Amino acid sequence: MLKKIANTTYAVYEHLLTKEIMCNPLPSHIAIIQDGNRRYAAKLSKPIYYGHFYGANTTEKVMNWCLELGIRQLTIYALSTENLKRPSLERMTLFTLFKQKFDEICVDERVHRDKMQVRVIGNIGLLPLDLRLAAKRAERITQKYDEFCLNVALAYGGRCELLDAVKAITKNVEIGALKAKDIDQDTISNYLHSNGSPTNVDLIIRTGGEKRMSNFLPWQASGNECAAYFCAPYWPEFRKIDFLRAIRTYQMRDKERGDNTLFRAISLLKEYVKVELEEIIESSKHALDVARRDVVRILRDMKT
Repeated sequence: MLKKIANTTYAVYEHLLTKEIMCNPLPSHIAIIQDGNRRYAAKLSKPIYYGHFYGANTTEKVMNWCLELGIRQLTIYALSTENLKRPSLERMTLFTLFKQKFDEICVDERVHRDKMQVRVIGNIGLLPLDLRLAAKRAERITQKYDEFCLNVALAYGGRCELLDAVKAITKNVEIGALKAKDIDQDTISNYLHSNGSPTNVDLIIRTGGEKRMSNFLPWQASGNECAAYFCAPYWPEFRKIDFLRAIRTYQMRDKERGDNTLFRAISLLKEYVKVELEEIIESSKHALDVARRDVVRILRDMKT
C-alpha cells in the first residue's frame, strides 16, 4: 500500500515537473558525467561490473528522455583517460560492454526510427582494436542522421584534447598550411578530437555527489558558461525527476542571465538618456546665451 502511494506521488511530481519545464526554453545540448557505478555496486555488495551494467541501462533511459523532450544533443562521459589506469579486469569489462552497446546501436530499429547520429570523441587509439572498429561502424551507419546526436566520450581528457589541438595548429602554422591571423574559435574547435562536435554545452550534469567537472569538455562548456547540476544519486539510481530538476536548474540560471542582461540594458539606456538630457540642457543654455547676445547686439545697432 505504501509503495503504491509512493509510486503515485512520484508520478504526480514527475508530471508537474515536466509541465513546468516545458513552459520554458530547453537546453539544446546536455552533457553528463556518469559517476557512481562502482559505489552503487559496492553499496549492494555486488561485483563492479554490476554497477556498470545498470549504469548502461540508465544511459538508455536518459536518451529516451531527451527524445521525449526534444533535446537535440547528449554527450556522455563514458570513459576518461584516467579510467584507463583502473585494474585490467575492470577495463576489459568496460571495453566488452561498450562494444556490445555499439553493436546493438547498429541494429536497433529505434536508432533509425529516431534518426540518431552517434559520434565517438576522445583518443580512441588508446582503445582495443575490436572496440575501435565497433565504434567506427556505429558512426558510419548513423552518420547521415541529424534528428538527435549522441556523443560518446571514450578515452577522453579535456586538457589533453586542448593540448593536442594547440600542437596541431602550431605545426600547421609552421609548415604554412595555416596562417596565424586566420586562427579563431572555430579553428580551435575544428582541431579538437571531436572535430567541431559536440557543440557548445548548455548543461552539465554530474551524479554521485561529487561537485567537480573532472576535465570534461572544458572548451565546449566554459566558453558557453554552461549551467551545472550536481546530484547525490549514483548513476544507476538517476531518475527522471533528477533529470527534470537539472533542466529546471538550467532554466532558472538562463532566466537569471536574461534578467541580468535586461537590467544591464536598462541601466545603459538610463545612462544614455541621462547623457542625452544633459547634452540637451547644455545645448539649450548655449542657445539661450547666443540668443541673448544677438538681442543685445541688435538693440545696440538700433541705437546707432
